[in-house]
Amino acid sequence: MEAAFEVELQHVTKRFGEVTAVDEVSLSVLKGEFLTLLGPSGCGKTTLLRMIAGFEAPDSGRVILAGRDVTDVSPNERNVTTVFQHYALFPHMTVSGNVAFGLERRRVARDEIKRRVGAALEMVRLAGLETRQPSELSGGQQQRVALARALVLEPRVLLLDEPLAALDLKLRKQMQLELKSLQRRLGISFVYVTHDQEEALTMSDRIVVMNAGRIEQTGRAEEIYEHPLTEFVAGFIGVSNIIEGVIESVSDGYSSVRIGNATIKVASAGLTNAERVRLLIRPEKISIAIAGSEQSLAGEIESAVYLGESTQLRVSLGDGQALTVLEQNRSAFRSTESRIGQRVFLHWEPDSAVILR
Repeated sequence: MEAAFEVELQHVTKRFGEVTAVDEVSLSVLKGEFLTLLGPSGCGKTTLLRMIAGFEAPDSGRVILAGRDVTDVSPNERNVTTVFQHYALFPHMTVSGNVAFGLERRRVARDEIKRRVGAALEMVRLAGLETRQPSELSGGQQQRVALARALVLEPRVLLLDEPLAALDLKLRKQMQLELKSLQRRLGISFVYVTHDQEEALTMSDRIVVMNAGRIEQTGRAEEIYEHPLTEFVAGFIGVSNIIEGVIESVSDGYSSVRIGNATIKVASAGLTNAERVRLLIRPEKISIAIAGSEQSLAGEIESAVYLGESTQLRVSLGDGQALTVLEQNRSAFRSTESRIGQRVFLHWEPDSAVILR
């Protein structure tokens, strides 16, 4: 019977001296899934990847690949390959030589090496560059060589450790789409490490948000963004407004929350009257008007930044709290300076706010 998961981590822990890099993490990766490990530097995501690859051994717990316990198995005996941030290409070898290296180490027949190298280079759109040296390639082309070198080994799982970090912004965005398209065509599992939230949202089937060696939340991109479970996730993914209020009443799955001198309705469950809560509301969910309504907060614009297609406003609520609002520039441009000090009213739909616990 074929294993249900390509990768299973069961209660893995890894310490470096007194520092616990990964703390009792359990995680499964489905066949054909693009799973991203996302978090700040030092959160344990790269250590987790290295334990899957076999470059680090867990102090406790098990690593299982395609149903086989490989916790004590060396890296070259695991059917996974890794693409590193700095590619690690051999400068004295040609493109084809770099791609063929792993196959030659495995003593694959010469005709088979030629066929598989050609297919791998075709796959990453580098056909015709076989005789080039790495120094003659652009950053994006070098990244594709590193991908081809990993894929030519026909792994069940491809591990990628911030492979786009060295590229400029425009090329990085292009390669995000190319990587996701390639993964879909191949149908193999990708486990991708990044600290870039946009990268994770763009490419992933599922995102695992990590903090201090533990998993904070796992879910699809829209789940992580729209319904963060913790304040850390809310703050790490996208721009977040987090404001404090007090529950005044609860009815039919909604709560009336007093914020300063106003009361607004939010979707909620399991709350009680007089309970203090913290609300998350994304800047793009807030609409802004010059007249108030029943479901609105009054404030004063304290800063305005023109961003091209939108303007980012910072609105003080007068009680020591402030909200960031992202307003689309659909009408004629208004000077940002002229808006400073303007009295406005902020509104959002009850289902757009998330109560953080």
